[in-house]
Amino acid sequence: MELKNIKAFGTAAAEAPLKEMTIQRRAVMPHDIEIEILYCGICHSDLHTARNDWGGTIYPAVPGHEIIGKVTKTGAEVTKLKVGDYAGVGCLVDSCRTCDSCKHDLEQYCLTGSTGTYNGKEKYLGTQTFGGYSEKIVVDEHFVLKVPSNLDLAATAPLLCAGITTWSPLRHWKVGKGSKVAVVGLGGLGHMAIKLAKALGAEVTLFSRTPGKEKDALQLGADAVVISTDTAQMKSVKGKFDLIIDTVPNVHDVNPYVATLSINGTLVLVGYLGKLEPLLNTVPMILGRKAVAGSLIGGIAETQEMLDFCGEHNITSDIELINMQDINEAYERMIKSDVRYRFVVDMASLKP
Repeated sequence: MELKNIKAFGTAAAEAPLKEMTIQRRAVMPHDIEIEILYCGICHSDLHTARNDWGGTIYPAVPGHEIIGKVTKTGAEVTKLKVGDYAGVGCLVDSCRTCDSCKHDLEQYCLTGSTGTYNGKEKYLGTQTFGGYSEKIVVDEHFVLKVPSNLDLAATAPLLCAGITTWSPLRHWKVGKGSKVAVVGLGGLGHMAIKLAKALGAEVTLFSRTPGKEKDALQLGADAVVISTDTAQMKSVKGKFDLIIDTVPNVHDVNPYVATLSINGTLVLVGYLGKLEPLLNTVPMILGRKAVAGSLIGGIAETQEMLDFCGEHNITSDIELINMQDINEAYERMIKSDVRYRFVVDMASLKP
């Protein structure tokens, strides 16, 4: 198979900084689309993978799964997009497509394991997949998304992870007009959860541990802010919320939030991977048929639905645009939550 050398930014080891390197992409197959990458969002998953925080990183690693670009070549069988169209690629580039999950457009839950945009297994080459911190990417058309023409391209990139990660639970738990939704954490995921829930017609509340985020939350569309460390404020919303989207990416106590769920309410974790500490108190869950659940991105059809919805409502992420050469500094700032609310790389900076 013909291979192409592509300029990229990645890391050779967990302790090493990201730097320019050369990777190889496959030539376009009959169902493939080649995309010149214009913008790539930066996700916490990128950092965790680069530094092997979760284990299993294959080096050299090239992160990036919030990809927006322009179609430069299509395979002979492609019907979805044409050369010159704007396209997106999110967290997945393949799945088995035959299991029950895939047949129900839930490729993210593929029973044989979906293929991640990076650190997965390249179907044709047998090597690891490389992500969007690169000049170009080649992806099967099934996993390529159409980008609404009215949206700012750079600010659209984070929709492909932060956006769909919060959209999927909103849709699964049927949020709409009259729903009462709360969001825990005002970061890359949290600010998208507020925007999307509000656009769906929900009454939206932000939970924040400390004061100072009220102005930002209200500007993003929240109707109220509750300080979760204030006992009186928490008591005032006891039993209120139909759905709570918890975006906090580290260990924390969810029990105070469970108490604010209504009968049949659900708290869904989208930001934290790990054991809950302290232990989950099941009493309010049993007495109120409340649930604590988890959710992972979305399938391709659902992601396209989200993009189309954002196009109709002119919703994008609030971003800070950076050059590729500033990625290591951006990682350190991201650890400190020093970004409002998502970094996006201008991939033109990778060119000479």
